[in-house]
Amino acid sequence: MLLWLIFALMTAAAIFAVLWPLGRTAEMQEGSDLAVYRDQLGEIERDRSSGLIGKAEAEAARVEVSRRLIVAADSAKFAHSSPVGSPLQRRRATAIAAVLVLPVVAVALYLAIGSPQLPSQPLEARLRAVHQDRSIASLISQVEAHLERNPDDARGYEVLAPVYLRLGRFADAVTARRKLLALSGENATRQSDLGEALVAAANGIVTADAKSAFERALALDPSDLKAKFYVGLAAEQDGDRARAAQIWRGMIDQAPSDAPWLPMVREALTRVGGTPPSASSPGPSAEDVAAAGSMGDKERDEMIRGMVARLADRLKENGGDVEGWQRLLRAYMVLGDRDKAHAAAADARRALATDPGKLRQIDDMIKSLGLEG
Repeated sequence: MLLWLIFALMTAAAIFAVLWPLGRTAEMQEGSDLAVYRDQLGEIERDRSSGLIGKAEAEAARVEVSRRLIVAADSAKFAHSSPVGSPLQRRRATAIAAVLVLPVVAVALYLAIGSPQLPSQPLEARLRAVHQDRSIASLISQVEAHLERNPDDARGYEVLAPVYLRLGRFADAVTARRKLLALSGENATRQSDLGEALVAAANGIVTADAKSAFERALALDPSDLKAKFYVGLAAEQDGDRARAAQIWRGMIDQAPSDAPWLPMVREALTRVGGTPPSASSPGPSAEDVAAAGSMGDKERDEMIRGMVARLADRLKENGGDVEGWQRLLRAYMVLGDRDKAHAAAADARRALATDPGKLRQIDDMIKSLGLEG
């Protein structure tokens, strides 16, 4: 409110400063004319006394100047009386109207077409944002200039690639990912990162090149989550919704309950008509065990242990189910049966010994649960 008052006073002062001289012009002009004519009469008298002009010339000049002085005096008297409708009165009325009306009109127009509800933008914040944008652009330029001089510096491409991706420079991100692979060799992470850049460059479509990169990543590391997700997305885009659901359901089965990517995968699974694993799935998950908290101690213990026993029996017949082994290990840890968890871990390793990919997955699970040794 104080700001609005200050603006109003500043507007009024500016208008007053402009219009006040206009209202005073006639009066000042009239006073100035009277003084000039009086000076002229005095000057004529001095010239006559000094003999510069003759008596007849002096008298003629005095008559003319006197006539003008009388006219100017009459005009001044008329102006001081200020009859309604006189030019001076009109000028004064215009000045008053301007001082009162113009601010009101300006405020009304601003309220109608302006945006007074927008929050202020402090100068410091604006300068900081500009500086930050310039800093990022400057850093990118510096790294690019460095790579022009040192095209074999893999670290530079590793730094630039994710920045390009975040800034929407997808083609540059793909180029950087390919250069990094060429310079540093391939691994699962670099292949899946390349595939991600290719998908972004294709507006979310898993192209043949991208799918090839993801499949290569899974061949190098079957537990690569990014590659798994995008292979599922490729299956969905190819119309194989059952395959996509199978991949994503497997990811959810193996995920810890606090995995940050779980909501995204659950949403994708729902999109293809699948349902996330629940208590109806063979064997209990950590969520199943937690859901039994509303039961009595005896009933809950019987339910959980019955589910765990059924899962353990099934795994004796089908030891190649890595997801089942992972659920069994989590269940034993929730129940606090570390001895049974150690025994199950050993059984799982023996059952999966002929499948290096699945064995790596179960080893990762054992490490995450602290069951090594």
